[in-house]
Amino acid sequence: MFIFIAAIIAGNKNNTNNDSIGGNDSEYVSNGISSEVERFRAVFEKYARKEGIFDQVDVIMALTMQESGGRYLDIMQSSESIGLPPNTITDPEESIRVGIKHFKKVYIKAGKDIKLTLQAYNFGSGFIDYVKKNGGKYTKKLALEFSRIQALKLGWRSYGDPDYVDHVMRYLKGSGNVKPVDVSIDGYEAIMKEALKYEGRPYVWGGSNPKTGFDCSGLVQWSYSKAGISLPRTAQEQYSATKRISEKQAKPGDLVFFGGTYAGKAITHVGIYVGDGKMFNSNDSGVEYSDLKAGYWRKHLVSFGRIKF
Repeated sequence: MFIFIAAIIAGNKNNTNNDSIGGNDSEYVSNGISSEVERFRAVFEKYARKEGIFDQVDVIMALTMQESGGRYLDIMQSSESIGLPPNTITDPEESIRVGIKHFKKVYIKAGKDIKLTLQAYNFGSGFIDYVKKNGGKYTKKLALEFSRIQALKLGWRSYGDPDYVDHVMRYLKGSGNVKPVDVSIDGYEAIMKEALKYEGRPYVWGGSNPKTGFDCSGLVQWSYSKAGISLPRTAQEQYSATKRISEKQAKPGDLVFFGGTYAGKAITHVGIYVGDGKMFNSNDSGVEYSDLKAGYWRKHLVSFGRIKF
């Protein structure tokens, strides 16, 4: 067994052609990965590069910690994804190859939403369809509902692990890196350096500082204050305090506003635009990056706003 594993690692150690080398630019980095999983890093990287998702290597390895902790030959528990009984695959490299191919398929269908991808890896891609019909955004509540519905439908005591995302996230932490950008508002780096300190923390209604936690506008107000920028407290007030700009004009550090995320005022949510169709924000899933190109946030997007200096 030891010789077999060593051969896999040695065989892939230098298997990096120039056209497949890339840096890991994920929102997350691994945290607490066991040596049993870490020793296969070169294999994970090989197949993640081949599938074009090298930036998700740490997420995939964290998922593997939850699936097997490196204790089984079917290290990613990939057998069922190709219609085989559990643990049919007995080659760790084959498990990783099949598992990463399946992860990519789920990742693309989930609109590259990491939390939705993770939960669907456990539940099956039917969970993505369920989420799309119920707001379009992963929440723990939807995971619990789907688990109950499927258990009743199949006559099982339980279905999947509705806490799967939380379990995988134990092995991840925010990268803490402010991605370099060519054009941004003044103070963007200071704003994001502060905001990223709280990545992964839960959303707290009415929260406005690190002790209480943050809601959407609380995170924005606190983070911008660290760059010497004073903003009012609520999303509606921040909307009123900014100048309307088009999506094409938006640059990192501008704000992005949403409506209809709950009953009440016209503007109900705000995030920090970081470029490339993404924002950093505090929402029901926690403090995280969110995709604006499609899905829930696209549906509720109202406008972009620039701070009036």
